[in-house]
Amino acid sequence: MSVLASSAVVASLQEVKGISFPGDIRPGQILVTGPPGAGKSTLIMRLGGWSEEGYLDLGRKHWWRSEILAVRPREIHLGMPFIGLPSAAAVFDGEFLQSTPFPPVDFARIILPPGKRYFFSVDWYRRYVFEFLLPPADLLLARRTARAQESTHPIDSQISLAICAAQLDVFRRVAEFLHARGFYVYHRETTDCPPQRFVTAQSQP
Repeated sequence: MSVLASSAVVASLQEVKGISFPGDIRPGQILVTGPPGAGKSTLIMRLGGWSEEGYLDLGRKHWWRSEILAVRPREIHLGMPFIGLPSAAAVFDGEFLQSTPFPPVDFARIILPPGKRYFFSVDWYRRYVFEFLLPPADLLLARRTARAQESTHPIDSQISLAICAAQLDVFRRVAEFLHARGFYVYHRETTDCPPQRFVTAQSQP
């Protein structure tokens, strides 16, 4: 069982194309993720980042070397191992949505990169910066309900507040986990909100 870490607004900021970011990162490091309806594509378009979505399976060996990470900033969908599911799934996949109750993330099956050992070796924990967009569940529901009326996203055909809340909780806990393991992670509710960092590392899945 994990204890959610507390957060604080980032003190030193820079502005990139009208959006506030932590002052100690480069836009070319950013990987934007979050639950469906969080605003990932909108943020990437405003930044002028890579337009195609990427899928990253955190339970796959060497995911940090994936070619989809070569071009940044980029929107990524996370595939995650869940307790009771044999393979990784995204929160919009049927394996997750059709489970009752929704399965928790199996953090023991998330594979982590090796630490930097030599001067010329890659520091994978600082190579990427994870931005998690984490709007409130009711805002996610409102956005996805509006999208469903336009039939632009098939994953919005069946949506509820319970689904939005469960998907949001998954991403919040994964963000905290990656932070606690040494990755550079920050989060915000919407693109117009200031970025926040976790200020504790109490999560022990």
